[in-house]
Amino acid sequence: MDGSVAQIPTSFGHELRACLRCRLVKAYYQFKESGCENCPFLEMAGDEEAVGSCTTANFSGIISIMDPGRSWAARWLRLGKFIPGVYTLAVSETLPDDYQVWEKKNKHFHTLNIHLIYD
Repeated sequence: MDGSVAQIPTSFGHELRACLRCRLVKAYYQFKESGCENCPFLEMAGDEEAVGSCTTANFSGIISIMDPGRSWAARWLRLGKFIPGVYTLAVSETLPDDYQVWEKKNKHFHTLNIHLIYD
């Protein structure tokens, strides 16, 4: 870990949203201002449409994770590779199809906002 930490939500009201990929929780305006620290490739910073597509207000439970690599709870929730921050336990939606790409080479899920061009 490089020492970076996600923004902490400034309030815990109805304006909270969770990233659909990594489940990071912040206020709507925080996603709009700085995007998601775990998922910069979603390019949410400054893009209201991307924030609306890549985050949700439909989530349950919140956990604060200070040391993801050492926390058994973070590992159990599959958050151990993300930066310290506030996360949701579960989201009830998925990223839209145009943000999802299967990366066979690495055998794990990536989300990208790109158009694939095949020769």
